[in-house]
Amino acid sequence: MSKGAKDTVTISLDAMGGDNAPVNEVAGAVETVRNNENINITLTGKARLIEGELKKFSYDSSRINVFNAEEIITMDESPADAIRKKLDSSLVQGIKLCRSGNADGFISAGNTGAVMAASLFTLGRIANVSRPTIGSRFPTEKGITVVLDVGANVDCKPAHLLQFAVMGSVFANHIYNISNPTVGLLSVGEEKSKGDAVTVEAHGLLQKSGLNFIGNVEGRDIMKGDTHVIVCDGFTGNIVLKFAESVLSLLKSKFKDYADKSIFNKFKVGMAYGTLKNILKDFDYQEYGGVPLLGVNGVSIIGHGRSSPKAIMNMAIRAEQMVRAGINDIIAEKIKDINQFITKSE
Repeated sequence: MSKGAKDTVTISLDAMGGDNAPVNEVAGAVETVRNNENINITLTGKARLIEGELKKFSYDSSRINVFNAEEIITMDESPADAIRKKLDSSLVQGIKLCRSGNADGFISAGNTGAVMAASLFTLGRIANVSRPTIGSRFPTEKGITVVLDVGANVDCKPAHLLQFAVMGSVFANHIYNISNPTVGLLSVGEEKSKGDAVTVEAHGLLQKSGLNFIGNVEGRDIMKGDTHVIVCDGFTGNIVLKFAESVLSLLKSKFKDYADKSIFNKFKVGMAYGTLKNILKDFDYQEYGGVPLLGVNGVSIIGHGRSSPKAIMNMAIRAEQMVRAGINDIIAEKIKDINQFITKSE
């Protein structure tokens, strides 16, 4: 779908994924259609449970459909085994709706590995993409930074890091409206010789890529905001992501501890509550919903297991944005253009 198209986008939502399914998923679906007139939702999962939750709300019934799927993939199941054995699961059926054209994008707060595996197996990869990647948004001093990979690929080759940079640049440009986004390679030092063999070789590929590559960046640079796209292997990226997710709870705990010390401190924190809330908002995953799986031949968004109805809605909004921007067509073209740089390293 081209950017700016006015057609209604249908998002399939795994209603049985997540820690509070289907309660939060159904509430999120209702919130989505109430606040976004161009998004319709198809809830996949146990119809009896879903319809029971839907009865609690007033909404336009023509914009929320239910697709029955009797099996559930739990958080602790092996992704490969689950998608192979549970073909009638809410997760697998939701992705199949995208493949059949009955949905334009898929969102789930369920088993991350299963979402990745099912998306790759069912939708396939975009032409010439070696490995799909997960990109996550980080708040910075100057806006946002997209870090990828944050968990899909523990071991990477230099060519993979180059492709992550291409996909991340497309995403930052067309979703966050960042013109000619800067790209950095996460390493242990700014010099191009720093890092392991994979990082050093990836640095050379990125220099020749035509991307707006500014060189190596260190961990302290992630939240400065000078680099719009930062690439690394999924092992490192997932550690960075999990650490960043802990910052919000730490700050909240520190403010509470300070307030509990005295009535005067409570008063000071109370006076600053509105400002603090706005500041901490940037660290809250609910505000941006989930992370995109880039490189699969479809739109697939993975949310936090504890996703609230608000987070579910924001996942749906992100999926709609990706569909309307035609992200996959753009990625396919950019990856094709850059193939000359990755042939030698594969």
